[in-house]
Amino acid sequence: MAANGPRSPLAWFRAWADLLDSRFRVPGTQIRFGIDPLLSLVPGIGELASPIFAVLLILQGARQRVPKVILVRMMLNALIDAAIGAVPLAGTVGDVFWRANARNLALLETYSSPGEQPTRQDYLFVGGILAAFALALTIVVALGLWMVIALVRTFGL
Repeated sequence: MAANGPRSPLAWFRAWADLLDSRFRVPGTQIRFGIDPLLSLVPGIGELASPIFAVLLILQGARQRVPKVILVRMMLNALIDAAIGAVPLAGTVGDVFWRANARNLALLETYSSPGEQPTRQDYLFVGGILAAFALALTIVVALGLWMVIALVRTFGL
């Protein structure tokens, strides 16, 4: 059976990525959306569909020996999706425009082919996200230290 045949794992992932991210179109526009933003309106259970699918995509990428930097990029896409989705109501709208499942499927399809190597953009994306995370962490730690110092000076603790 061909790797991309109708019963292949990638065909299954394509069908689910389409359903979650882009099956429907807002009439009169080019804006596409799937059931992911709609599911996010269901408290608790609705937020689980996309992360579960992301984990399955990443595991498939590992099975297909996708380069590690691409697996990290897929994880970061999923984390960005989770961060966007965590914002009440605005996150639902954000889910329409940040289609992590479709992005990750495209990465999986591109880099599961023999001979495909990560591009400079892949490394820059991962490096940029890690740098932004490090900067945010540094700011949080600095603010925390500043608050502790201010409390000690103010209250003589």
